[in-house]
Amino acid sequence: MARVTVSVPGPKGHGADPLASRESTAWVSGLLRGGWAAVFVPGEPDRTGRMVLWQPKDATYQAPSAPPAGTETTELELVLPHGRGVRRRAVTGYAVPPAQALAALVRGGPTHPSAVAWAAAARLALRLIAQGRLYPALSEQSYDAWRVGPYDTENRQAVSALAAAFPPYAHCLPLPGTSPVRIAEPGPLIRDFIDAVADTLVRPPAAPLAFGDLPYAWRAVRPVPALREWAEETDAGLSAKVAVSLRVEPPEGGRTQFRAVVQLHTADDPSLVVEAADLWADPESVQRLLGARAEAETLLALRRGSRAWEPLGRLLREAAPDQLLLTDDEALELFGDATGTLSSAGIGVHWPRELVKALTSRAEVGQASAPRSAAPALLDTDSLLEFRWQISLGGEPLTEAELDALADSRRPLIRLRDRWVIADPKLVARAKRRRMEPLSPTEALTAALTGEALVDGEFVACQAVGALAELTDRIRDPQAREKMEQPAALRATLRDYQRRGLAWLADMCELGLGGCLADDMGLGKTITLIALHLHRQGDPGTVGPTLVVCPTSLLGNWEREAQKFAPGTPVRRFHGGERHLDDLAADEIVLVTYGVLRRDRERLAEVVWGLVAADEAQHAKNPYSATARALRALRGRARVALTGTPVENNLSELWAILDWTTPGLLGTLAAFRERHARAVESGAADGEGAAAAIRLNRLVRPFLLRRKKSDPGIAPELPPKTETDRVVPLTTEQATLYQAVVRETMDRIRDSEGIARRGLVLKLLTGLKQICNHPAQYLRQSSPLTGRSGKLELLDELLETITAEGESVLVFTQYVSMARLIERHLADQGMAPLLLHGGTPVARREEMVAAFQAGTAPVFLLSLKAAGTGLNLTRATHVVHYDRWWNPAVEDQATDRAYRIGQDRPVQVHRLVTEGTVEDRVARLVEGKRALAEAVVGSGEAALTELGDDELAELVALRRHS
Repeated sequence: MARVTVSVPGPKGHGADPLASRESTAWVSGLLRGGWAAVFVPGEPDRTGRMVLWQPKDATYQAPSAPPAGTETTELELVLPHGRGVRRRAVTGYAVPPAQALAALVRGGPTHPSAVAWAAAARLALRLIAQGRLYPALSEQSYDAWRVGPYDTENRQAVSALAAAFPPYAHCLPLPGTSPVRIAEPGPLIRDFIDAVADTLVRPPAAPLAFGDLPYAWRAVRPVPALREWAEETDAGLSAKVAVSLRVEPPEGGRTQFRAVVQLHTADDPSLVVEAADLWADPESVQRLLGARAEAETLLALRRGSRAWEPLGRLLREAAPDQLLLTDDEALELFGDATGTLSSAGIGVHWPRELVKALTSRAEVGQASAPRSAAPALLDTDSLLEFRWQISLGGEPLTEAELDALADSRRPLIRLRDRWVIADPKLVARAKRRRMEPLSPTEALTAALTGEALVDGEFVACQAVGALAELTDRIRDPQAREKMEQPAALRATLRDYQRRGLAWLADMCELGLGGCLADDMGLGKTITLIALHLHRQGDPGTVGPTLVVCPTSLLGNWEREAQKFAPGTPVRRFHGGERHLDDLAADEIVLVTYGVLRRDRERLAEVVWGLVAADEAQHAKNPYSATARALRALRGRARVALTGTPVENNLSELWAILDWTTPGLLGTLAAFRERHARAVESGAADGEGAAAAIRLNRLVRPFLLRRKKSDPGIAPELPPKTETDRVVPLTTEQATLYQAVVRETMDRIRDSEGIARRGLVLKLLTGLKQICNHPAQYLRQSSPLTGRSGKLELLDELLETITAEGESVLVFTQYVSMARLIERHLADQGMAPLLLHGGTPVARREEMVAAFQAGTAPVFLLSLKAAGTGLNLTRATHVVHYDRWWNPAVEDQATDRAYRIGQDRPVQVHRLVTEGTVEDRVARLVEGKRALAEAVVGSGEAALTELGDDELAELVALRRHS
């Protein structure tokens, strides 16, 4: 649109219009609400444009008073309707500065269609300014100005939509030189108004001084070139028809330097490329292709680029700036950060694709390829593995001669394999160094698994090669192991997942690496370890006794399981006052508690064990504890940790377990916490936390086999219900009290008969069962409880594991007094169990059942009589019978509170039995001859009152290691 200029009274404005005052805004708003029409008249520069308000015939509202400061009366020629056509008509109105017009328009209330349209334009202007779409420019008469731009697609569409809706009255300015007369297009007029608003609102008070907006004569003497050049260059960059780029060429034809050739492109056709040399040689021909401003826009672009990258400034001092010779450092800089810097300034940099290839480096660790059988020797503690740099070009390793050339390079860019490559100083140093200090086997394995190694305080990419790479691939995924055939001597049938676990343990032990079997409770860690012992007896290189370290509460259970599943294997308890290691057989299983290990670690460390296993290995989670130190003192050809909870509180516990099974794998505890644990434990969602978690998983996964009952490959193999007798030893206090009660009561029974005798027998059996539960129950004590009962100690172990796995458990006892003792004991440990007994009101009973089913409390203590029937507690996946009812049907009914319709998960039943006691004897009877047992002990203890004195004495006598 040709710019329409009007004579606006007042001084020619080169500076900013005063911002609208409250009084002036109210005055203009009154005219707009009174039906006055509005049309914008552009100015030069933009900020001198004016919104002219005039009174149509149908608007009777008169201006209330003299116009405010900055608003002048003006005469304007418009194109208005006349009859069936239009004609030019002179009107008198008020010329309002952009600031006053903007304030009045956005306040609302205009009624004439033209004013309503300009109010929409005012709101659009404010939105664009709020988006920060501003740039400095020069007007046609070289005045400085702020303008809105560049317009994105959404904003261009907004201007077009507004222009399409503009009524004729809003843009009825006549275009000069048109016949018949035409009026201004609304789109360009709207953009002129938006620029006028921008040039008014964002201009600071010092702008006239900064931009040289002064009388022309004074400006000619005192120009301010820096800001004016900036405005000129910015405006040119946004509206230029010509774009500039640099084409980089390598040394050739006797030229020893790289050079950057200046190229010109058209905005309309980027494929049209002209070298700048042609512009200076034949400017007229090039200008016909690129436009009349090609020369000026090229120089402006180069000047803009020289501010982004200083070497371009040398071009501007040339008469014909067409190429720039580069030093090696400048070429390297241009290949790197300078390319992005110039791109942001609008100048592209083009390197021929085949010209420069980046060299890459990685650390390699390992030895020359060796057969699989060499893997154990590879990890021998006395061996060292090579650690060297591998430098590649395009994925192909450099030869020794090429590495020598790189090491001797004195230029940052050198030629290799007919290509120019960047000789990064780090790569040159690595080419000179090549081989670094060798690594120990565990250091090398750690680097191979994590894919990075620490070199000079910096982590670099690392890859295993040769035999180490084969070993890494072999151990990387424990879950991918093929199942192996179980040992012929094992008297059981292993499930598929157990045979895979056996294969993994056997492989890790063969390599001397060890591992942690961290299966959920009930998946058969004990039988898998027994199978591993039998498997290793067939290998002469691994023959030797197996030492199993376990809590005291599991000692009897281990002995029975070993005798049951490996009946031909000698089993020895290294426990009690007469413990010894005399005549130790090569295939023997030796059982020891953590407490005895701490006291006799020197004796146990004298033996070279074929296998050392730590059951419930979380007992050694504190690496500074006496237990952990005693474990580390043991000598074994292989080490295996068994635990359902490898991490209870923090990752230091995992470090303690794996640093025992595979010493040195995770480095020092301080280094482990710094590199892995802190970022992972913080739960940081940033890149550092995620990277640390991935790195730790890659390192730990080969040495930790963790499987859950809910895993898709395991759940189908599990039976719906698994019943296990958990045999625990009596404490010294229990054994002493047990024997005293037997001796004293049996003397009285022998001297009595009839009802009195039957009463004494029942009293004896009840007392012995209470002693087996806990001495405090028999003695009617409330405390202390810890350390006095093997059953309570085992219950703690079970509940700790069950709750750590996120599962729920029912604990049955036939004694309310014992249930209260357990409740108080668990509460002291920070666990708040529910307790239901015969005295629990019905309403409270229903509340507790609902709370347990909702998962509020994971442990539910129940009286066998009160809760053995009638309840639906399918939330539980574990049932613990703390003491035995001696009637299988009663126990089954209690178990069925969890194992019933609605239960969709396997249920594990744990029956706690004290070793060598009357409980043990009756449990064996129930297990061995269940049908006979139901007939004999169907009425509980009452059936046993008919036994003779000798039979009764045999039944209740305390036996050791039965």
